[in-house]
Amino acid sequence: MGTPGTDGGRQEAKEWARHWQYPELPGLDLLRAHYVRHTFPRHAHDGYVIAAVTGGIEEIGLPGGTVRAGPGSVVLINPEVAHTARAGVPEGWAYATLYPSRGLITEVAAEIGTLRGTPGFTADMVADPQGSRVITEVHRAAEAGNALAADTLLRGVVARMLSRHAGPLPARTVRRAGTADAERARAVLEGRMAEPPSLEQLAAELGTSPFALLRAFRERYGMPPHTWLTDARVRRARRLLDAGTPPAEAAVAVGFTDQPHLNRHFTRIVGVPPGAYRMERGAGGKA
Repeated sequence: MGTPGTDGGRQEAKEWARHWQYPELPGLDLLRAHYVRHTFPRHAHDGYVIAAVTGGIEEIGLPGGTVRAGPGSVVLINPEVAHTARAGVPEGWAYATLYPSRGLITEVAAEIGTLRGTPGFTADMVADPQGSRVITEVHRAAEAGNALAADTLLRGVVARMLSRHAGPLPARTVRRAGTADAERARAVLEGRMAEPPSLEQLAAELGTSPFALLRAFRERYGMPPHTWLTDARVRRARRLLDAGTPPAEAAVAVGFTDQPHLNRHFTRIVGVPPGAYRMERGAGGKA
């Protein structure tokens, strides 16, 4: 289990997390954890989030407001939706999370045949004790190496969530003015991740003002450019670690000053340190 870096020895000992992949379930990441003081900064995911809270209370900051999720509830988040997460009670929260890729969700949606186009969840949180139990059973089956059960349970619970709480992927509501500038700014930051321009330089390159660009970027992506860049760097570092790149090399490649800089941001956003994350990949998902 990876242990997120936090302050306070006694509190820290209560926290644990495992973020891994089971080779027999392609297109899926798994996270099972108990967090007390750890907080997730604003970030987004390439794919979907289906999380069963199994203890305590998790507070999720979403574009529409803050959601408090307790045992028996399932949190549903679509790709690229910026959000935060933290404990909602002193004892923290425990959860079992599935991170299915867009491809996996699209595949299951096609199998059940009730959704057209790219599917998206229409609820942020649902009370579904049975669905929550199945999500934890997916984890248990994967941890036990029971591929048949894990795959069966996974497809069943994804189909359950899609059939009950999904429709065409909602389009972000954005003002037209400035949207193109925000998208161009994102492309610049992606291309120059290791040596990004300042906000003033970026705005000048795009022929707009820093304040107008900041407002447009926040409206389009749910966070300011510097926050988005940190999240993007961590996402790229994950792909490098998945490919076997050592953490120190990944840190420099994505624009962090050194490995401790990567460790700090990676742990905050992913929930486990880069070393623990990479070890689970290198171990082929075995405990």
